Amino acid sequence: MDHDLGNLDSTSLAERAYQRLRDLIVDGSLGPGERVTERGLAERLSVSPTPVREAIKRLEADGLLERKSPRIVHVAGPTQATPEKLAEVEIVLRGLVARLAAVHATADDIARLTQLLDAAEDQTRLYRARVAEGLPIDGYAEELYASVQEFNAAVLASTHNPVLIRLFEQTRALSSVERRERSLEHLRKDPTFGRSRWESHRNTLDAIRAHDPERAERTAIERAQSAMLELTGVTAAEA
Repeated sequence: MDHDLGNLDSTSLAERAYQRLRDLIVDGSLGPGERVTERGLAERLSVSPTPVREAIKRLEADGLLERKSPRIVHVAGPTQATPEKLAEVEIVLRGLVARLAAVHATADDIARLTQLLDAAEDQTRLYRARVAEGLPIDGYAEELYASVQEFNAAVLASTHNPVLIRLFEQTRALSSVERRERSLEHLRKDPTFGRSRWESHRNTLDAIRAHDPERAERTAIERAQSAMLELTGVTAAEA
């Protein structure tokens, strides 16, 4: 069973079920074309079918699930939009996320962001050291990728804007499976992949800490554009 959601009210249960199922799709635990059922998902999440039913409706609206018939639902296949087109939208949204985080982040938010970024940088150093020493690295790339995503999610939460959070998560989810695999492939081949972005993450955090929305937005957009170029070989203008 996945996380026990049994002590939440019905609204919270539906929201948590939605978030958990979306995460399962994004990380590939539920693969494209896989059939899902209310009962099976309810058992997996340790909840009743009702919150799962609501979560499935939202995921259908997001384009992550497809209903083939009244009783048959599958995980959606790759979106019609190219990864480059989706990334182009995400670049703009990442800039807006950083801008609003710089406006609305609390002291607790900033402390959390600092903790997460420090931990991710420590993981990066450990990963590179193991590669240099010829030690096994099974799972290390995945752990590092997850740490970076946790930092990005914390920046998003720091906006305290549920409308932007929902919009960004929907956009991100449409390309996350492909993006994750590309990133992991690069990391496994080259442990220095993305090194230049750490300084940019730190600069974005500094701008958020200083409550400087213009600098935060500019830095986040530059980092997102660089990441897109590293992963796809296509600039935002070309996309």
